[in-house]
This record gives sequence, C-alpha cells and structure tokens, in this order.
Amino acid sequence: MELLLVEDNSRISEFVIKGLEESGFSVVLAENGVEARALISQKEWDMILLDIMLPGIDGIELLQYTRYKKIHTPIIVISALGDPEDKIKALDYGADDYLTKPFLFRELLAHINALSRRAKMSYDLSSDILECADLKMYIDKHKVERAGDEIKLTFQEFKLLKLLLENKDRVLSRTELLDTVWGLNYDTNTNVVDVYISYLRNKIDREGLPKLIKTIKGRGYIIQSQE
Repeated sequence: MELLLVEDNSRISEFVIKGLEESGFSVVLAENGVEARALISQKEWDMILLDIMLPGIDGIELLQYTRYKKIHTPIIVISALGDPEDKIKALDYGADDYLTKPFLFRELLAHINALSRRAKMSYDLSSDILECADLKMYIDKHKVERAGDEIKLTFQEFKLLKLLLENKDRVLSRTELLDTVWGLNYDTNTNVVDVYISYLRNKIDREGLPKLIKTIKGRGYIIQSQE
C-alpha cells in the first residue's frame, strides 16, 4: 500500500514515516502544497495523509483540487486544528476522515486501516450507476440526477447518498451512517447525520416529487421508491 504524506513539520513526518514503514507501508513525503499537488496529479495513490497548514498551497485548497480533478483517493486530514467547524469544513471539501494532532501512532494506524476497509467495501459494492425510482447516481462522473435534472451535491452529501443507494430498501442506523461516511473521529452524540439527511432531502425530495429518503423511527434512514 503506497501512501502520500503531506506534512511540513519534519519531526512529525519522520515519526509517521518510521512507524508506517515498520508497519509495511510505502510512504512518499511532500513537504509543501505545491509539491503535493504535483505528486497527486502524477500518479494514483492508495491513500493520502494531509496536513492543513502548509506552505504554498494549504490543505483545504489541495482537497478542493483533488476532488475537482475527480481523484477519489481516500484522504485522512491530520491537523492541529481541532475545532468541530474545521473538521466539518475539511469533510465537506472531500476528506474521508480527520485526525487531530497530537496523536498516538496506533491511533493513526487504526484510522488508516478503517478507511482502507471502508474504501474497499465501497469499491466492491459500486456499479457505474446507482438508481432509485427516477433518481440516478453516476459514480465515475460524480453526478446525480432526479427526473432528468442534475442535482449539485457536496462531497459529503454525495458519499451519504451513495451509501443509501448501495443499501437501497435497507434501513441504515445513524451509527452505521456516521461510521461509514464520517469515520471514527466523530462523537456518536453528534446530529451531523440528521443535518445531512435534511440537506439531501431539500435537494432530492423536491416539491411535486415522491419522497425517497424516509425516516424509520428508532432505527435510522432508508431510501426506497415505494412505501
């Protein structure tokens, strides 16, 4: 497994690289945003470990660039910025997970392994097109349509809808949605799942169209075309 580490702090990068290589990973280091952007463009990585505060181009800009280029490599943001708003911003711009500095190496390893499992599960389940009634999701194009009209979703909204469609007609609990879409670093008491379900409903279940995303009281959410 080949990882790209984007980190300008030499003490942290040496610590991370040593631990990852001892764990069997191959690691390439980029010490600034410009170098990282070039490396992201040049080849396909198994995973990217990304700091936010970088010289040249910051981590948020790199996230935007990577997802704009339709590069779906799993990305873990590793940052000293621990405010919930910083985490939400990174996830909205395309991060798959968020780890706050300082951290234990085994904690980083757990995040890498968990994200790797989620990414493999998603790849195994994916077909080119996912559908429910007149709702279509084109995975490779990162595009969603309802009744022929394109719907613009954020990266995180897309991931949530993709999970629902992959499990069409099956109830998914809030915990399952939280763990798969947002990762291990989120507080289980957060209402982020409910907030993003509301965002999706506002965009997908428009007036005059049948409601596809349903709440199953006490259990979670489901996407289905019929009652």
